[in-house]
Amino acid sequence: MKKVFIFLLVTTLILSFIGTGYFLYLKAVKPAEIHKVVQPFYTDITRKTVASGTITPRKEIDMKSQVSGVVEKLYAQPGDQVKSGQILARIKIIPDVVMLNNAEMRLKAAVINFTNAEKEYQRQKLLFDDKVISEQDFLRFFLDYQLQQQELEAAENNLELIREGASLKAGTASNVVISTASGMVLDMPVKEGSFVIESNTFNEGTTIATVADMGDLIFEGNVDESEVGKLLEGMTLNLIIGALDREGITAELEYISPKGVELEGSIQFEIRAAVQLPDDIFLRAGYSANAEIILDQRQNVLAVNESDIITDKGKVFVEIEKGYQQFSRKEIKTGLSDGINIEILDGLIDADKIKSR
Repeated sequence: MKKVFIFLLVTTLILSFIGTGYFLYLKAVKPAEIHKVVQPFYTDITRKTVASGTITPRKEIDMKSQVSGVVEKLYAQPGDQVKSGQILARIKIIPDVVMLNNAEMRLKAAVINFTNAEKEYQRQKLLFDDKVISEQDFLRFFLDYQLQQQELEAAENNLELIREGASLKAGTASNVVISTASGMVLDMPVKEGSFVIESNTFNEGTTIATVADMGDLIFEGNVDESEVGKLLEGMTLNLIIGALDREGITAELEYISPKGVELEGSIQFEIRAAVQLPDDIFLRAGYSANAEIILDQRQNVLAVNESDIITDKGKVFVEIEKGYQQFSRKEIKTGLSDGINIEILDGLIDADKIKSR
C-alpha cells in the first residue's frame, strides 16, 4: 500500500512538471503576426505653411493732450465712430505758478505802457490837429500806441491760455483734444479726473484716445526661414480666427520682411497681408489668427500614406506583397507631401499591395 502511494505521488509530480513546462512553452511562443496591406490611391495633395499672428488696423493713431492738467470731460468712448476734427476730451489746466506769475506781471506792465501810450497819443493828436507838429512826428506816437495795444492784447491772451488753456479772443483752445483722423475709438485709457501730461520734445505725453479705421485691417505674423523662400507677394492667405467659427476670410500677402529675427531659437520673418473683409462680418483689433498659405498643390495624383514608406541611405522604399504575408522592398520615387500623404512619381501602380505601418 505504501509503494502504491509513493508511485502515485511521483506520477503526480512528474505530470505537474510536464504540464507547467508545456504551459510556459506555449506562453513563450509568439503567434504569427498578420500585417495589414493597403493599396496606393488617387488624391489631391496640398502643401501648406501656417503663420501665427494677429489682426490689427493698418493705421492706429494715438491722440494726445497738448497741455498738462486734469481730464475735465470726455466726449467719446471705446466703440464710437468719430470724424476728423471731432472733440474727444477737454482738459482742465492746473497752471504753473511761475508761468502764471510771469503772465500776470507781463499784463500789468502792458496795461501801464498802453495807458501811457494812449495818453501821449491823444495829446499829440490835438497838437497835430492844430498843426503844431508835423504828420511825421504824429505818426511816430500813433505807431507806438498801436504797438502797446497789441502787446496788451497778447498779454491778456497769454494769461488766459495759461489759466484756462483757451483764448476766445485769439480763437485758440489748446486744452481741447481733437481727433486727427476718422475711424473707431479703440481705447480711451484715461478717465474723467485723471491727470495727464502734455506731449512735447521730451516725453510722449498721455494718450487720451486711440483711433483706427476698422475697415482697413491687416494680418501681421511670422514665417519660419525654411518656408519664407517659397512666399511671393500677392499670394492668398486663408485666415483661421480662433474667436470666430467661420471660414472664408482671406488676405493678400503684401509684405515679406527682408530681415529675420530670432524667436524661440529659430529665425522668423515678419509678413503682412491685407485682410479682405466680408461685408457681413466685424473683426476686432487684436484677434489672434493663423494664416494658411498654399505653397504647392497637386490634383488627382497617385499617393500612399507617408508613414508606409521607408527611407534608407537617401533612398525611398516600400514593402510590396509578393505572396501571402511575404514582402520585399521596392525603391520608389516620391514627390509632393502634405505631411500625411505623399505623391508617387514612379515605382508603384494602384494595383500594388504594400505593407502598412
